[in-house]
Amino acid sequence: MNAISLEQLAHELQLENLTPEIPLYDILIQTAEMNRPALQLTGFLEHFDPSRVQVIGLVEHTYVNSLEPEERIRAFERLFSAHIPCLILCRGFKPAEDVVTLALRYHVPILSSPMSTSTFQARIMRLLEVRLAPMVAIHGCLVDVFGEGVLMLGDSGVGKSETALELIKRGHRLVADDTVEIRRYSENELYGRAPEVTKYLMELRGIGVIDVKALYGVASVKDDMRISMVMKLESWDNKKIFDRLGMREDFVEYLGNKVTCYTVPMSAGRNSAVIVETAAINFRQKRMGYDAMQELERRLAEQMSRNRGE
Repeated sequence: MNAISLEQLAHELQLENLTPEIPLYDILIQTAEMNRPALQLTGFLEHFDPSRVQVIGLVEHTYVNSLEPEERIRAFERLFSAHIPCLILCRGFKPAEDVVTLALRYHVPILSSPMSTSTFQARIMRLLEVRLAPMVAIHGCLVDVFGEGVLMLGDSGVGKSETALELIKRGHRLVADDTVEIRRYSENELYGRAPEVTKYLMELRGIGVIDVKALYGVASVKDDMRISMVMKLESWDNKKIFDRLGMREDFVEYLGNKVTCYTVPMSAGRNSAVIVETAAINFRQKRMGYDAMQELERRLAEQMSRNRGE
């Protein structure tokens, strides 16, 4: 299961640790959802998920400050005793000393953010969705071509990296070479990125490893990209029949999401980079409502109709 340490979360969201006695590196967040414990502070714990990050906003802060000290301690004890991973206060709020003492007893870190509650909620949910999204790593190459994420697949030596390099020289951007980490951010979104160890790097047979960012500049790379289409590059085989008209639409599936897939034969002399560019533009054109195959069928129907009329 994917997880992010509370220490990483605090660093990325620039949170202030109000309980420095509690180490954050060994506390793991494993769910992308968060909770504002309004009802839980009143004692209603049914359907309460203690694995979520707990966030205190203006309403909750005003409520607990209206309680008598004994009631406030009982309210937070109910929350802390459920073994929540942490408590985060927005708007720069600070907890009362007795609440901090109680948090230390239950080993629950309290952190603070200067952001408004709605802004902080949006940021933490987006961060957790990205970091905790389901992920699978595949062998391939991902390039941003005209704003479309093109995932190139194929056997080793078929020409994926060489095609990607030519695309980079033509002004497109490399996302990942050799290994692509695919994450599902929502029911219809798959994003790809490179592992940190191979980020911006590319392997070319006969040359070795090159740093694309260093050679071609920051405009030639991108950290992540939504996967729009898949192109399977295959060595040319005279015995195999390849789709010539695009009448059949194929898909590949990753993490339960289907992605349009094209199979392209590779042979000496074929400009694979131009083919990938054309496929990306054609894919976008289809998404905008125009299909060249449908146009061909319409023209053929008109021609047949005129021939019958004659």
